[in-house]
This record gives sequence, structure tokens and C-alpha cells, in this order.
Amino acid sequence: MKTAHAVPASAVSRNALVLLAAVAAGAALYWLRGILTPLAMAIFLLIMIDGVKRFIEHRTLLTERWAGIAALVVVILGFLGAIAIIVYGARGFFDQASDDAVLLGPRLDQILADVYRLFGQHSPPTASELIARVDLSRYIAMVARQAQGVVVGAIFVMVYLGFLIASQDGFRRKLVNMFPERAARFEAIDVFQRVRGGVEGYLWVQTVTGAMICAAAWLLMRAVGLQNAEFWTFVIFIVGFIPVLGGAIAGLAPPIFALVQFPGYWPALILLIGLQAILFVVGNMIQPRMQGDNQNIDPVVVLLSLALWGQLWGVVGMFLSTPLAVMAMAILAEFKGTRWMAILLSGDGEPYVDKSGSGETPSVRVKTPRPPDAAEA
Repeated sequence: MKTAHAVPASAVSRNALVLLAAVAAGAALYWLRGILTPLAMAIFLLIMIDGVKRFIEHRTLLTERWAGIAALVVVILGFLGAIAIIVYGARGFFDQASDDAVLLGPRLDQILADVYRLFGQHSPPTASELIARVDLSRYIAMVARQAQGVVVGAIFVMVYLGFLIASQDGFRRKLVNMFPERAARFEAIDVFQRVRGGVEGYLWVQTVTGAMICAAAWLLMRAVGLQNAEFWTFVIFIVGFIPVLGGAIAGLAPPIFALVQFPGYWPALILLIGLQAILFVVGNMIQPRMQGDNQNIDPVVVLLSLALWGQLWGVVGMFLSTPLAVMAMAILAEFKGTRWMAILLSGDGEPYVDKSGSGETPSVRVKTPRPPDAAEA
């Protein structure tokens, strides 16, 4: 008869403390989501500004100061422009839909009749009957609250971003005081570079592949004759930063609205097949080659991160879910006690590789050069 092995009390206590700390951290993130989500988005924009600044500095004759100003203007205008396009584009879309409501009613009735006939039913309800069962005032109020929340959130993001930019000058002095020894300071800078490199690599890949998808999708929608093709193109680009759900929205929303616009079903079918083909080619052939080692994240982790951060922070959490997973893997891989977590998060079981070949110094799979001021810190 085999005897059971006793688990050391220290291990049980440590695991219990880790579990309690994780639960407490999750509760704090959810409770403080109104404060933390604008801050997280501001940090995200700050990383974008830094990447754009270095891009401009390396490819133009601008100095570091002017490159930083140009990057700041580009990112802020892009952020505010995206919000403006979404708000005004959505308003124009719904205004046009309300103007065409008289023509949409018979088309919706025809679609309902065809769907019911497909399943052997011969007494379908009309569109007006279905709309009468819906509490439109509640949904309109919900949309109004969401729009107000977007505007208020954008204002807080700009405020946080301004303070983060103003505090950058003192960060280097703080780093020196936090890590008096040069070796520890260089190691902290190296960790920061890998975290930043992972986020920037994700942004670069998503931006380039999103532009490819949008260009092909716009040509397809214009060829079919879908109304508001530019609005749908921008929506496809924005939701492309949300893993899993972004592709579903991009591939299904335009065909659904094509069902209502056109008298037949062929335009919607062409859009459905064409958009799915575009997403398949870019997502399975082009994007993996561009990602390389920058996003060595397990697909299951991407899905779980989307669900977790979406539950904690809503839409903002969905947008930031993959960058946060990349950051978590990069940080966890640096400590001996948490490397097993980074291994679970990684896609191939190797969240870090050995730079020197000695097997002593792990580093996350992100290829980022050391900044020029790293040795001066």
C-alpha cells in the first residue's frame, strides 16, 4: 500500500497567498476600472508615441526633440480622429438608416419570410411586430451612455497622457535611484526594452495587416456597391485590434447589412465569401510571417486574455488584452519563480532564448536594440 506524500506547509501557505493575491488583484482591477482603463490606454499611447518618434528620428533629419513633437501630434490626432470618425460615422449611418426605414420594412419582411420558409414555417412575424416587442428607449439610452462614456474616457486619456509625458524627464533619475548598481540598472532597462518591443511589434503587425485587410475589403465593398463602404472599412480596421471577435465582426457585419440594402442575396453572399477569404489569407499566411518571434503567445492564452480583460475592463480591456499578455510573458520570464508561468503563456514553450549560448541569461523573444541613452542612465 502506497503512503501519501505530505505537502510542506510552506508550499501550501505560499500557494494560498498567491491565490488570494490574484483574487484581490482582480477585484481591485475591476473596482478601479474607471480610473485604470484611461491610464492603461494613456500608457499604450505613450508607447506608440515613443515608437513613432524613433521611427521618424531614424528615417528623417529631425532631431530627437522635433521627432518627439511630430510623433505626439501624429498619435494624438490619430486617436482623436478615430473617435470622431466612429461617432460621426455612426451618426451618419443611423441617419441614413432612419431615412430609408420606409424602404427597409418590406425588405426585412421578405428576409423573415424566406428564413421561416427555409425551416418549414409559413406564418412569419413582420419586422414592425418584432420591433414593437423591443424596448427601443432602453437601447437608445444605453447607446447614449456608451457614447458619453467614450467622450469622457477620451478626455481622461488625454489628461493622463499629458502627465505621463511631463513626468518622463524625471523617470531616468528615478531609475538611477531605484537601481544604484549599473548591472541591476541595465537589467531593468533590458526588461523594459523587451516589454516595449513586444508591444510595438504587436502594434506594427496589427497596423500593417489591418491596412491590407481594409484595402482589399474596401475594394470589394465598392465593387459590390455597399453603402457607407468607408465607414465599414474604418470599423474593420479598428476592430482588427480585438483578437477573435474583431475578425468575426469584420467578416459578418457588412454582409448582414448588404442583406438589407440589396433586393437579392447574391451581394451579401459575395461579401461574406470575399471577406472571409481576405481574413483567411492575411490571418493565416501573411500575419504569422510578420509576427515572427514578437508575439510568441499561445492562442488559448489570447482567447482567455480577451475574456478576462473584457470582463474586467470592457471594450478597452478587449483592445489591450493581447498587449497585456505580451507584457506579462516578458516580465514573468525574467524571474526564476515565475518562468513556469511564462512558459505556459508562450506559444512554443520557449518564452525566452539564450543570447550568449551559456544558458544563464534568459530573455524574451523580442528583437529590440538598446536605446542610445541606456548606457548613460
